[in-house]
Amino acid sequence: MATIQQLNFLQDKIKEIGSAIFFNLSDSVLRLPTSIVTTVKVDDYGFVWFNIQKPRQQLKEFEPEFPVRLDFFKKGQNCFLQVMGKGWVVTDPEEMNAFAPLPENEGQAVSSDMVLVKVKILRAEYYETRTSHQSWWQSAINTVTTWFRNSNNHIRPDIYYPAS
Repeated sequence: MATIQQLNFLQDKIKEIGSAIFFNLSDSVLRLPTSIVTTVKVDDYGFVWFNIQKPRQQLKEFEPEFPVRLDFFKKGQNCFLQVMGKGWVVTDPEEMNAFAPLPENEGQAVSSDMVLVKVKILRAEYYETRTSHQSWWQSAINTVTTWFRNSNNHIRPDIYYPAS
């Protein structure tokens, strides 16, 4: 089944890259701030789990679910990933307790100043970056061919919909 293969591919890439910039795309006045996050787990249901700094306001004042974008990038990697999805702050004690003993947590237990967030992957765009190990000849050919293109030389991504 294609969606299982897509999810496995995304799990591998997210684990490989490890960290992302979290954007809460809600129109709400009160929303979780943009943060750099480290992925704790990507489960088999297509949820990305991570911790963010706990806001000063009470968690119940925030929207229960909100649109999210995660930009996964790591210097030196030959790819980056942009994930769009739906996010939730995990407040259910049973869900938090079930999550805490996972071996992937390795010292990242949820502390009182952190909040556990999960994001359901609805769409992911995977981009491969060009390697800089080109000969001067290949670099010259690439430069000349870009002059004759009618595009702005953007690399088209591979797009995945694992929740479909």
